[in-house]
Amino acid sequence: MEASLGTALLTRTPRKVSLTDAGIAYVEQVGKVLDDLAEADESVFDSGASPVGSLRISVPSTFSRLRLAPHLAAFLSDHPRVFLDVVVADHFVDLALDRIDVAFRIGLPDRDANLIVRKLADNPRYVVASHEYLQRHGTPETPQALATHNCLRVAYGGGYRTHQIWTFRREGVAQRVEVRGHLLSNSLDILLEAVMAGCGIALLPAWLVGAEICAGRLMRLFQNFEASPHQGDAVVYAAYLPNRRHSSKVRALVQFLEARLQGALEG
Repeated sequence: MEASLGTALLTRTPRKVSLTDAGIAYVEQVGKVLDDLAEADESVFDSGASPVGSLRISVPSTFSRLRLAPHLAAFLSDHPRVFLDVVVADHFVDLALDRIDVAFRIGLPDRDANLIVRKLADNPRYVVASHEYLQRHGTPETPQALATHNCLRVAYGGGYRTHQIWTFRREGVAQRVEVRGHLLSNSLDILLEAVMAGCGIALLPAWLVGAEICAGRLMRLFQNFEASPHQGDAVVYAAYLPNRRHSSKVRALVQFLEARLQGALEG
């Protein structure tokens, strides 16, 4: 091989054999080719009726803990020939670069215009606060009154913002409210703990706060309104590359979660 390539791939000493720089580069390139070949073999194998092989998925952290993890045992029991590789990531991963078969996301599906997208469930959001906070600061009677309250906000897009626009809809009429506050985070867990501790008012997914509302630990405000941190309707959806459209593994997991998430995200 070295003779045909015209360069040394290995450094040989009496004590050890190691790769040269050219050898390291060659192994990396060949590794990619072998990975692509294995993926091609598996794609043919995966086009059958029975799901089989490795399935690498991406899912947001808090959602994975509350809404995905409880169902994994049942899925793997139903599909014992599938090897599941779960990547927990709150950023939008590059499916091709990270070799993700299917990403489960929450947001506006049109962001993934180059991918195959399938809606799994609606993602209603509730404006919530603790009883302690409302006793100390008063209960806002209208969405516009939020402008005078400490609003705990989800960080969208990764950048710092001093304010955020929340959109409220009722009977087809929308109103936009500019909110501010002392806490901004990309972690839903942090915001949930903060709102329960009485730090302020938050706009959070129903699947995250539904149980706390039912238990009386949080109060839902503006129940006659639909609320959103943006003008579009955020949903829970699956996204995958066009070359995965015929994958029986992807199809099996997407259909499995769709059946379990429909109507189950409010508590």
